[in-house]
Amino acid sequence: MNKRRFGRTGWEVSEVGFGAWAIGGSWGDVSEDGAKAALHAALDAGVDFLDTADVYGDGRSERIIRDVLRERGGARPVVATKAGRRLTPHVADGYTRANLEAFVDRSLANLGVDALDLVQLHCPPTEVYYRPEVFDALDRMVATGKLRHYGVSVEKVEEALKALAYPNVASVQIIYNLFRQRPAELFFREARAKDVAVIVRVPLASGMLTGKMSAGSTFAADDHRSFNRHGEAFDVGETFSGVPYDVALAAVEELRGLVPGEATMAQFALRWILTDEAVSVVIPGAKDRAQAEANAAAGGLPPLTADALDRARAVYRERIAPHVHQKW
Repeated sequence: MNKRRFGRTGWEVSEVGFGAWAIGGSWGDVSEDGAKAALHAALDAGVDFLDTADVYGDGRSERIIRDVLRERGGARPVVATKAGRRLTPHVADGYTRANLEAFVDRSLANLGVDALDLVQLHCPPTEVYYRPEVFDALDRMVATGKLRHYGVSVEKVEEALKALAYPNVASVQIIYNLFRQRPAELFFREARAKDVAVIVRVPLASGMLTGKMSAGSTFAADDHRSFNRHGEAFDVGETFSGVPYDVALAAVEELRGLVPGEATMAQFALRWILTDEAVSVVIPGAKDRAQAEANAAAGGLPPLTADALDRARAVYRERIAPHVHQKW
């Protein structure tokens, strides 16, 4: 497994991490045994960066990570979690020191640790990025030893750029994939200049970029690909990267011809993300052992050809950008 610097934290982490949303909830039925098997497979393959959140299965994802790491013993991976989405309503005024401390304390208990490696504000309202007192509260938790580092998870490039203005933001998590290429225009360059780590989420556009979906695909009622198609529950950009389903299917068919013979389409999509050196880690999810192993192997693919990169950009520009580029 190749390693990359994680900004200015001093960490080096596997370039392919493990996104633990799917083992928490909102992705259909995932048994606890299946979730643990997926996590074990990722760790066995050299993955040492895990990303979760306090709301994934109401803490289930954090607790599964705790149990697996206790079972394995030895060197611990970096475990990043998130805070803020437990607020009801989810508004900027809820991002108070007291609320953030309560969320952090709950994650400390769920993960069974004395300090969180990295806590990220979980896609807060844009107004939060214009409230220095929120970041002061995080600074205080670092000073008291509850956090080692903190960062943000964002919906919009605007938010990512604003977050870079806070000197102790160690990382920014953002959607970046073959269907969401805007972060590479400006944000990546600015993040590298400030030595801020970039965590790439939704790398497979909710599974669309696996190439396994069709017009007839169906999803369980508790799967966000069923209940959030139009942003009914949270930002629509989190589901299929905000691309209309039929448009995405057509683009996938065009991209399919770029996949090298030794790779799956999902591995091609992950390897495309890793082409940019600004990316510190990409965090695909996995619901079983086979998916976790295949994801981890993506970093070992040869670099993509210049022709494949050019054609992938053309598909985005012609088919996808009109639907998403200026929204996020």
